[in-house]
Amino acid sequence: MAEEHTLQVLTPYKMGDFQLSHRVVLAPLTRQRSYGNVPQPHAMLYYSQRTTKGGLLISEATGVSDTAQGYTDTPGIWTKEQVEAWKPIVDAVHAKGGIFFCQIWHVGRASNTSFQPNGQAPISCTDKSIDGADYSPPRRLSTEEIPQIINDFRLAARNAMEAGFDGVEIHGANGYLIDQFLKDQANDRTDKYGGSLENRCRFALEITEAVSEEIGADKVGVRLSIFSNYLDSGDSNPEALGLYMAKSLNKYDILYCHMIEPRMKTLGEMTECPQSLVPIRKAFNNTFIVAGGYSREDGTKAVAENRADLVAYGRQFLANPDLPKRLELNAPLNKYNRNTFYIPDPVVGYTDYPFLDETNTA
Repeated sequence: MAEEHTLQVLTPYKMGDFQLSHRVVLAPLTRQRSYGNVPQPHAMLYYSQRTTKGGLLISEATGVSDTAQGYTDTPGIWTKEQVEAWKPIVDAVHAKGGIFFCQIWHVGRASNTSFQPNGQAPISCTDKSIDGADYSPPRRLSTEEIPQIINDFRLAARNAMEAGFDGVEIHGANGYLIDQFLKDQANDRTDKYGGSLENRCRFALEITEAVSEEIGADKVGVRLSIFSNYLDSGDSNPEALGLYMAKSLNKYDILYCHMIEPRMKTLGEMTECPQSLVPIRKAFNNTFIVAGGYSREDGTKAVAENRADLVAYGRQFLANPDLPKRLELNAPLNKYNRNTFYIPDPVVGYTDYPFLDETNTA
């Protein structure tokens, strides 16, 4: 009962300059309700519902440029209009005492010509396509073009700070552009951004450096899915890749590293596996966040066993706006409805999941 009394995942934690009241993090969740790539007023309610005083929220993936898009109605942060649209959403989180980071991404080849300005080919580290009808053959970026993409991330980070976010998370996971560079299944380059482990990591680290210089490393996180093979982006030696990235990120002294568990090899499915994030956790100096199918029990166990500082919850937080309270009380959880994850409705499957007090009075 002692463990129940002090549920580890609900203990306070100091993350750099941020004092967190608990260790339950809102994972970044694409919701596809930002019409025309502009954040909408209904996101104010969605995020504020999931805000607790001293709780960390990570926004849905937010595009760094007009070539970064691969899904309908995902938000961006490269225009003035988008920055202005984010401001009241960030204000709503801050009004309840939350800490809000903006996840910035570029989907790379996980796109098709219909999402690209002027209908051109999506860009990537490679000209190899992802298997599947939804994706257009990509265009391989030249060595000379890569600094411009890095600059897009830097400017997006600056815009995020202008919008009022507390920091940014660089999305280097799930088979999107940075992950495409990192993984040897996708990266077939022969220039300084391909081949060796060091070369494949160069793009991710140059983005980290540029963003850290722009807004301060103490406001920067990086998300990685070293063990996954989402969107044909797997790696032949993920352990080596993870250790190299962790040690390299230490050089920039970024605020946190956010890793997806190896058991989440395929999107949304948990599998038993022998691999562990523990060696990578030990190699990284600062805050370590884990994500990937966590329950109340194994989330608190991960913190208690020092396998993580913070635990990011996705689908459970989506369906339970008051998740930290439910974890504290060991209350039953609302079941999530996968069919409404990505619909454009501003309410259904978005802001209509009940709070505990609402279910009790029903």
